[in-house]
Amino acid sequence: MANGVLIIDKPQEWTSMDVCAKLRGVLREKRIGHGGTLDPMATGVLPVFVGRATRAVEFAVEGEKEYLAALKLGVITNTQDTTGQVMEERPVSVDRAALEGVLDRFRGEIQQIPPMYSAIKVKGKKLYELARSGKEVERAPRAVTIHRLELLTQPPEGFPEEEHTWYLRVVCSKGTYVRTLCHDIGEALGCGGCMSALRRTRVGDYTLEGAVTLEEVQEAPEPAALLMPVDSCFAGRPVLLLKSAQAERKVRNGMALTLPAPPGDGEYRVYGADKTFLALSRVEGNRLTTIKSFFEV
Repeated sequence: MANGVLIIDKPQEWTSMDVCAKLRGVLREKRIGHGGTLDPMATGVLPVFVGRATRAVEFAVEGEKEYLAALKLGVITNTQDTTGQVMEERPVSVDRAALEGVLDRFRGEIQQIPPMYSAIKVKGKKLYELARSGKEVERAPRAVTIHRLELLTQPPEGFPEEEHTWYLRVVCSKGTYVRTLCHDIGEALGCGGCMSALRRTRVGDYTLEGAVTLEEVQEAPEPAALLMPVDSCFAGRPVLLLKSAQAERKVRNGMALTLPAPPGDGEYRVYGADKTFLALSRVEGNRLTTIKSFFEV
């Protein structure tokens, strides 16, 4: 039975759910989910969780994300990217200094109005469903954090070099729409703008360096051998090794336990004496409680 995490370099024109559907067939496992949706036009890091590892999806979604994006100035579309209908074109007279001058407004915590072409639900309806039927509804701004926003000196590998197009590196919190960021930067410059390319390079601790293509998975003699262990999702948390069978039994039974030598408050990867990953847990004082378990039952 396949269990673990597969980092896919998502191809263009595939939805995140298309990738999961393909892998269900290749790995012969129904329990497959992804961490962090990528639009069809985007490529890059898509963490896919297989088998028991699907219990970790919620933690991957929470992680910081990094993108490379192409900002095309002078064009405004209904989707905020170049896949949509052009609503307006404006003249562009923006140099690097002018663009650098507005980027600081978009660093740190900012407010974003989610785009109409998104999967956010309003009164039970997805926004993109309303948009496709010609409707537009009011959306409340949401707080997101742009940890890093850098103007690159040249196009990233594989990106088209186009007139009035600039290239950005964005490190951001969950819930950030990079195409909305591009649209808003264009509005701040007065000429409008949209996103013309997007590549995700990192989700949490997962990067492109550890990614494989769908073709590589399909051609592998043992596709399940490409899976990383589920505890890789929590690589940033310290390890807590349980030394007694009694302590391990309590964790396996979902019980809290008292630690004789508490390591300090925080979240820990908890392992049994045989190094089997058991759970993501929290220590408060000398008390250990399970946040979510991952051992096979």
